[in-house]
Amino acid sequence: MSQVQRMSRLMAKTLRDDPADAETLSHKLLVRAGYVRRTSAGIWSWLPLGKKVLDNISRVVREEMDAIGAQEVLLPALLPKEPYEASGRWDEYGDLLFRLKDRKGADYLLGPTHEEIFTQLVKDQCSSYKDLPVMLYQIQTKYRDEARPRSGVLRGREFQMKDSYSFDTTDEGLAESYALHRAAYQKIFARIGLDFRIVSAVSGAMGGSASEEFLAPAAAGEDTFVDCPNCDYAANTEAVTFAFTPPAGAVEHGPVEELDTPDTPTIETLAAHLGVPASATLKNLLVKIDGEITAVGVPGDREVDLGKLGEHLAPAVVEVVTAEDFEERPDLVRGYVGPQGLKIRYIADPRIAAGTAWVTGANKPDTHARNVVAGRDFEVDQYLDVVVVEEGDPCPACGTGLKLDRAIEIGHIFQLGRKYADTFQLDVLGQQGKPVRVTMGSYGIGVSRAVAAVAEQSADDKGLCWPQEIAPADVHVVAAGKALQTELALDVAEQLAAAGLRVLVDERAGVSPGVKFTDAELIGVPHILVAGRRSAEGVVELKNRRTGEKEELPVADAVARLRA
Repeated sequence: MSQVQRMSRLMAKTLRDDPADAETLSHKLLVRAGYVRRTSAGIWSWLPLGKKVLDNISRVVREEMDAIGAQEVLLPALLPKEPYEASGRWDEYGDLLFRLKDRKGADYLLGPTHEEIFTQLVKDQCSSYKDLPVMLYQIQTKYRDEARPRSGVLRGREFQMKDSYSFDTTDEGLAESYALHRAAYQKIFARIGLDFRIVSAVSGAMGGSASEEFLAPAAAGEDTFVDCPNCDYAANTEAVTFAFTPPAGAVEHGPVEELDTPDTPTIETLAAHLGVPASATLKNLLVKIDGEITAVGVPGDREVDLGKLGEHLAPAVVEVVTAEDFEERPDLVRGYVGPQGLKIRYIADPRIAAGTAWVTGANKPDTHARNVVAGRDFEVDQYLDVVVVEEGDPCPACGTGLKLDRAIEIGHIFQLGRKYADTFQLDVLGQQGKPVRVTMGSYGIGVSRAVAAVAEQSADDKGLCWPQEIAPADVHVVAAGKALQTELALDVAEQLAAAGLRVLVDERAGVSPGVKFTDAELIGVPHILVAGRRSAEGVVELKNRRTGEKEELPVADAVARLRA
């Protein structure tokens, strides 16, 4: 028998107005409906209703992880520095790490993710190929010192995450573990009611090779992804790469011609001054790669994607040059840099193919040059696809114009390979009696973030609207009146609980029916049952929160309908 939760005793105060600092829909509604409360910037307290939703998502995750044979463990959140120093991530994570010292001066961190610690655990526990494959997971609090935590629980400094890791002796085994997790994630996100896309992604600080993200399309999303309307291609914008065919046949271009172009340090001012399209100009962005000044060339109508550039050049650190850098290099004329004659490394987008001619800087103040030809007047040291993807760019798979959408990252899976096994010398004795290096996969789901993602996708103008699987209750019973209605509401609530349903009943005295109805819509339980004007006849109103459909039924029929 389930328990009945009375609103009069529930620790949850609903609010009529949005919080002043809330920008996203989920932030507004989770606070207003009494699911969470802010403790500090990026740190949230989960109240009873919110904890129920969080636990329900965790339950679904556990069920599907257990179904593929993964075993749950719980590792510490407070971790020693040494494993992360060995992997290089003590430095790579930079300011994102929460770092602290114990009373003896030893360095520790609050775990952002646990590849290193799981690797050490398996090294301690598994010594033979007979111990593998193994898949381990945990649902635990993680920590990242976000510079600008925002959007409520979507981007916090403390958050709940499911992270799992697979350990295999062969690449084929890793591919199988990866496929099992991929299928499990599809089931998890379908069960909790999320519309999602699986997209190609980059590995970032996690390392490894193959990588895919699970994205929930939403206006509040911080990720941008491309989606092809004609085929099944989808990718994070940083993972999109285009193949370009060099211009066919040789084209004769005139000699380089210098042009007097005063006050034209930007592509916009240059194109307007010369009456040429921005696409005919060559934009040269100066960056520092591990401190070395490098020029990056793209067509003038495109922007450099610094994230994509950083992924191409990882683990090198990429920074934009500063005014001080220009002062130290008088040969680099700010706003008028051209690739011809440069004494620095030159990286270019594939669109800057050999034989193409451009209008670009002449490396002199207030001067540009026309007919600057790639391969004739300058050489490209390295071609990299580094432009920001735009709506309408050709799909790499079929050529159809791509669509751009915003989304929330809810999961990420990686084929890590042997990066961490190499670091910690994770070997087992193979079938031939010789050591075999283990290969790994890493798989994450943002559990607390999923709460906000579901809220973003399913809420309407009245409030939250939870899918049945993760809702804090199955039915919200409202006593819309005084003694008679309250008595019937409590009786129906007990009948529903006896039938195994999770029940929230609003029997608050001194609260008007209008406020109760508004709160029921705001809280978002899938079914609302009202004991109202026909209570004396034993008739109640049953409403579907999502569709708004209402029906008056005898109590027995309403209970039977909800049990079905």
